[in-house]
Amino acid sequence: MYAPIRMPGPLFDEIAAGGGSAEAVVFLARGERTRRLLLLAELLDALDADPGLLGPLRGSAAWPVVEAAALRAPGTVDELLLTPQVGSWLAHTLRRLHGTAAGPPLWVDAGQIASVAAVAAVRAGTDAELLLPARDGAVSLPALGMVRLPGPPGFHPVEVTVSGGELSLATGNGQAVAVRPLAEPESAHWLPVHTLPLGDGTASVQLDDLDPYRDLDEPVAPERLEAGELRAWKNMFRDAVTILGRGGGGPGSLRPEEISRIVPWQPRSDSTSLPVPAEGLSASTGDAFASMVIARPPDGLALAETLVHEFQHSKLGALLHLFPLLGDDRSEHHYAPWRADPRHLPGLLHGAYAFVGVTGFWRERIGDPADHDDRAPFLFALRRLQTRMVLRTLATRATLTGPGRRLVTRLSDTVDGWLREPLDPATTDRARAAAASHRVEWRLRHLRCAEEDRITLVKAMRTGAAPMRTGEPLITREPGGGYWHDGRTALYARTRPRSGRASTPDELLVTGDPEAARAGYTEQLTGTGPLDPHALAGWLLAHTVLHPRDRRLLARPERLTPLLAVSPPEEWTRIAHWLAHGPAAG
Repeated sequence: MYAPIRMPGPLFDEIAAGGGSAEAVVFLARGERTRRLLLLAELLDALDADPGLLGPLRGSAAWPVVEAAALRAPGTVDELLLTPQVGSWLAHTLRRLHGTAAGPPLWVDAGQIASVAAVAAVRAGTDAELLLPARDGAVSLPALGMVRLPGPPGFHPVEVTVSGGELSLATGNGQAVAVRPLAEPESAHWLPVHTLPLGDGTASVQLDDLDPYRDLDEPVAPERLEAGELRAWKNMFRDAVTILGRGGGGPGSLRPEEISRIVPWQPRSDSTSLPVPAEGLSASTGDAFASMVIARPPDGLALAETLVHEFQHSKLGALLHLFPLLGDDRSEHHYAPWRADPRHLPGLLHGAYAFVGVTGFWRERIGDPADHDDRAPFLFALRRLQTRMVLRTLATRATLTGPGRRLVTRLSDTVDGWLREPLDPATTDRARAAAASHRVEWRLRHLRCAEEDRITLVKAMRTGAAPMRTGEPLITREPGGGYWHDGRTALYARTRPRSGRASTPDELLVTGDPEAARAGYTEQLTGTGPLDPHALAGWLLAHTVLHPRDRRLLARPERLTPLLAVSPPEEWTRIAHWLAHGPAAG
């Protein structure tokens, strides 16, 4: 008789505060195991109801092979079923059955259960005869690697015999390819999954460039890393593990052995539409616990931060499988300081949880020898401000369940404690300025006044009446979408300005010359066409440094845009005063 899963309150609170002991993470993994078994049961029921889903593989009974392996080595099979490779394949195949995903012929996706069975038999040392799906001359073995076969391209079944840890695969020309996946080195026909050693001589993390289900949803072709790229990953991962080993154990820390897999990501032709920079991309999915897709960062410090970030998503994803935390409002109109695009509330919750981890990571890096540029104090100061703002949005805008309120409260308690920690005043000032800069530019790129409000504001300005309140702004997408570079935050992050270069308006603003910066932005904004949101945000930031009483304009900068668009630059200062304080100030 199965008992319901009940998470002890103290373990929930550990996770909800943004961290989590090894015991708490193990509990989440147990929950993922249960979910994985439920999804497998759904798939097996579908295959029993319609054996034709397996196409040419229908004569091969895969699940009895898994059961036989589990009787011999239950822990080994459990470990296999919890791998990211099995999780991503299983979720994708169920989406295929429900008509919400695309891919190869359905029997190829459904038939991957036979590949799972073959791996279970190899690991447990049991015997089996199976039919496996081949894709373009290769057979994928989840979490082990890929067997390359001579033969035709496309999709076709392959007869496989498993005995004593060895697979014998028919090639279609009367011969067979034999591999021993647990012991055989890479060869012309066998590509084992790469591993990244953790340094203790035994444990490792997979670096998977082969599995067809290693991306976030739809299957992808194998993309084997070149030798130099693999070497770079291993060196960088070693450095990241060393850095993480100096963590203090609170939110922002990570035990590297809890990561299961990293999928190296390469920029593609559609990278320009991404809402984050392609060179810093990372992502994860709740279908593959403890796995993450990462574009190789520049150094071990950046990789360590990314590992913390993505494992936070894994923890929250597992928690969401146990508890409903908030209503599923998918309206994309909320500000997330780490994104270029408007976000919905579920995405905002994921971002807030991830960036509590990122904030804690930079807190623990203050004084770390790996932080050569002394960025940690600034990034800690910046992220604690931005994360707290998003937590306020969730507390006031999201429909939270009881566990959801408990989560947001614990996260807020963590960040509030960090906000009370003293930092150099100049660092906190730069962090506040950078946070304001990003938020103002985001609003100018994505929000606009309703047409009626725009007409009313322009009329009031021209007649000298008081500026009236306007309604909620409308969401608008920047033409072309995608990522926009926040160059000012990069400048604020530097402890010392660059020398020997012509000063741009951004550099003038960041280094303390707002008058010259405003003049430079005005020049950039003068001309025909729409006002550039980056230059307009810079003009407003410089203006409010010169006139601090006008800082209220930063809360709704989109109200200023239609006024400046119909006025000559020499009137802009007066118009800003008018909008901030009324006719007397103007």
